[in-house]
Amino acid sequence: MEIKKLKNILEAVLLAAERSMTVPQLEALFELDEERPTRDEIRKSLHEMEEDYETRSFELKHVASGYRLQVKQEYATWVGRLWEERPARYTRALLETMALIAYRQPITRGEIEEVRGVSVSSNIIKTLLERDWIKVLGHKDVPGKPTLYGTTKEFLDYFNLQKLDQLPTLAEIKDLDAIHPELELDEDKVEGDEDSATGDEPKDLSANDVDAQASASEETVSEDGENATTEDAELTMAEADDVSEDETAEEAKAESTRPAFNV
Repeated sequence: MEIKKLKNILEAVLLAAERSMTVPQLEALFELDEERPTRDEIRKSLHEMEEDYETRSFELKHVASGYRLQVKQEYATWVGRLWEERPARYTRALLETMALIAYRQPITRGEIEEVRGVSVSSNIIKTLLERDWIKVLGHKDVPGKPTLYGTTKEFLDYFNLQKLDQLPTLAEIKDLDAIHPELELDEDKVEGDEDSATGDEPKDLSANDVDAQASASEETVSEDGENATTEDAELTMAEADDVSEDETAEEAKAESTRPAFNV
């Protein structure tokens, strides 16, 4: 079969398939034909198609599950406007969990929590399983038999990878926010709002703060005690003066009522 004709057939098949196809799957399409291309001819045609599409708006991409035709990344903005739904957005927690599974698989949920320092939400694991990005590889031979997770071909396909070796090295990943600044999700904002809402609640005090408050309280109590003692003393003296004046007045009255005697 002529290469040009074969390339046109493969292009039509990949456009209609809307999924990735392997070379054996493409080869099976010609089983009923008298003139059947060999597997090497199909590979050669696919290679030439990759070169032909270099100046086009779409490309032939080789991923883990086979070959597929897709729009080039630089045109995704305009193509995305064909659909009204919002594009998928992922939380930092989900991406960190996914990254740990990809780079350290097989890995258990407890090991992920140990690295991240926080518990892993069940919704994150559920979301990754529903998207077919991760799968259960087995169970670790330790008490409790925790589940071991690993990545799938769908994960590689989504990120245009053929194998895990094509993942960027950890040294190349400098800052997740710098690479994907749009990844801040509503979940992160909700956490921020919750922190702001609890801003009026009493905060935990350090030992120094407690000692400082205790000293201030003691000084206040001491000052109040001294003031109270001074006021009590003044009140006692005033009462004593009043008693003395009353006694003096009674003595003067008694003297005036005594009979006078002539000597």
